[in-house]
Amino acid sequence: MPIAEELAKKQRQISIAEFFEKNKQILGFDSLARALITCVKEAVDNSLDACEEAGILPDIIVKIKQIEGDEYKISIEDNGPGIVKSQIPHVFGRLLYGSRFHSLKQSRGQQGIGISAAVLYSQLTTGKPAIITSKIGENFPAHRIELIIDTKKNLPRIIKEEMRHWKKKSGTRVELYVKGKYVKNRRQSVYGYLRSTAIVNPHAHIKFIEPDGNEIIFERIVNELPKQPREIKPHPYGIELGTLLKMLKETKAKKITTFLASEFSSVSLQKARQIVAKARIDENKEPDKITLEEAKKILEAFKKVKLMAPPTDCLSPIGETLIKRGLRKETMQLSPEFISTDTRQPSVFSGTPFMVETGIVYGGNLPKEERVEILRFANRVPLLYQEGACVITEAIKNIDWRRYGLEQKGGKGIPYGPAIILVHVASVNIPFTSESKEAIASVEEIEKEIRLSLQQCARKMKTHLSKKAKKEKARNKFLLISKILPEIARKSAEMLNKPTPPIDNVISQIMNIVWVDDEVVNKDGKAESRIKIINYKRKPQHFILYAEIPSKDFLIEVAPKPLEIRDKIIKWKVSLKPSEKVEFSFKLKCDGIDFDENSLYVLGIDPVNIVGAEKWEGEE
Repeated sequence: MPIAEELAKKQRQISIAEFFEKNKQILGFDSLARALITCVKEAVDNSLDACEEAGILPDIIVKIKQIEGDEYKISIEDNGPGIVKSQIPHVFGRLLYGSRFHSLKQSRGQQGIGISAAVLYSQLTTGKPAIITSKIGENFPAHRIELIIDTKKNLPRIIKEEMRHWKKKSGTRVELYVKGKYVKNRRQSVYGYLRSTAIVNPHAHIKFIEPDGNEIIFERIVNELPKQPREIKPHPYGIELGTLLKMLKETKAKKITTFLASEFSSVSLQKARQIVAKARIDENKEPDKITLEEAKKILEAFKKVKLMAPPTDCLSPIGETLIKRGLRKETMQLSPEFISTDTRQPSVFSGTPFMVETGIVYGGNLPKEERVEILRFANRVPLLYQEGACVITEAIKNIDWRRYGLEQKGGKGIPYGPAIILVHVASVNIPFTSESKEAIASVEEIEKEIRLSLQQCARKMKTHLSKKAKKEKARNKFLLISKILPEIARKSAEMLNKPTPPIDNVISQIMNIVWVDDEVVNKDGKAESRIKIINYKRKPQHFILYAEIPSKDFLIEVAPKPLEIRDKIIKWKVSLKPSEKVEFSFKLKCDGIDFDENSLYVLGIDPVNIVGAEKWEGEE
């Protein structure tokens, strides 16, 4: 018998489950510690998505119990809409089974691999089935199903099923027995994952019970759900030839122009006619009759017709205010002195919409000599591993952080200093480097947006540090003078047996600056800003003071009466005699905004002569 026939007998098809059975490291199960985190991560991500789609504020309970040695029982319970009984085996017992793979909108899960991969890992390492309990409504029973995956067929095999009474209104509980290693309080740990999840999902309440019984609560800090993204159609600029051919065969449209206008975003009937004209194709031709060469011409024609960017309501950004609140809540024990956040406008790569959001936490009790902590997120999901292979890390490395106040050898690489850097990328299709979804591929457009956003945050940090340094230097000088001069004056007066002379003018001559001191006090849902200005110069000073605010719609009161109130600026005229003091204030309602630091600017005075405010660069 020929060798080719012998080899042919050995050829056989393998299922996706069978493939991952032998390559579980691809899905993030390459170490015991990481496997435990991955199982929790996949279940929690599913719970958050389900709750948000159903319009329910998530209440999630994560419990880990050590059974024996390196075997653990993981339980994740939510208050979501539940899963109908017929779908439970398929959701948990079939890889590549899900509702989001063909959906072009932002979501945590996309591939339909995650939770079923955790079930597969569970049965591979302990031989025990997964236990799923789900209830779809108050007047419905709960269904409890024990199952494993038949890896040869990629199909669920139910071991046991029963109906139970469950006090919950609705929800799902997943119980898995897995081989793992529990690590406490590290960034790459279950705690680290849940802490990061709480930062970018401030609408979620998460209760975590560790193997030793210790309970950790990640409180909900906002009672509003994120805006639900809307599903969009593919954009012509990002389509590939094979996908186009498939769409042409499957469409119900009768004409090629109707197909283009109905199956793609940003394509009107008029634009469709322009596309087929440039491709030199009859606009009445049926889509399934389009040849390979004609499909190639359509792809080329897409590039020659100017089309609008794809719609961005398929994205659901976190927002600057909520990122800042999340960061403040989870770093409260470190008492950071400064937090800045930024949200970029939506952008596009290969026809795919995406957005970048960033934040920087600085100072307080953060370690000064260590490299900064990087918090990476994709569609609100923490990325804990493969940091070096991620475009987020590359973008951070390629910024010269020395100019913004952080240490960095050679002007490249991850900076050192008391800071945390957060980057969140939201997209309908995150370009992950692998199925484990831990690193974002190096896409030029994404890296650029990350860099620009971080530089915006860094500029705010630099302004804060510059203001702080100038104040500190002036304060030290002032304290020195205010202590020594009065003592000299008192001693001199005693020696001459004369009254102590006033020395305010002398202090003013030595200081020779205008001092601006300010503070923001948050109380009862309001933020009050108090600004004190003292003229330590020998001559009267006249200038304009600008205070930046989120919007005049949030203003409650301003004192004294300002020259002008613009949308985001309060403008006062300041006139001070030598040694004279004056105070300004305003109050804001903190309804959906955070205001914890003033941004003050001056016009009409040399910035060298003033401490506590920057030069105004805007319009007068």
